[in-house]
Order: sequence, then structure tokens, then C-alpha cells
Amino acid sequence: MWLLRLLAVILVIAIGVGLLAYAFTGNRNYLVLAGRLFRYGILFALLIFALMFVERLAIIPV
Repeated sequence: MWLLRLLAVILVIAIGVGLLAYAFTGNRNYLVLAGRLFRYGILFALLIFALMFVERLAIIPV
């Protein structure tokens, strides 16, 4: 779990750096990079949450 939290912090920092780089330079490539990082981060988080949900369902006895 600590690895996922570390990756989330690194992702937030990377998105912030991309937005700051766009603000200072005006180069849209940095904004596109931040958007892609955000999109893939949300996708990865949803995948992890889905796996955790399936794991919970597998533990519940029927």
C-alpha cells in the first residue's frame, strides 16, 4: 500500500510540475503531458480499486 501512496505522490508532483512548466513557458506540450498523466493516473486508480473490490468479493463466503 505504501508503494501506491508513493506513486500517487509522485504523480501529483509530476502533474504540478507540468502545469508550472506550462505556466512559465507557454509550451502546450507540458499541458498535454500533465493531462495525459492525470488521465492515466485516474485509470490506474480505478483499476486498483476494481481489483480491491473483486478481492473483497472473493473473500466473502457464500
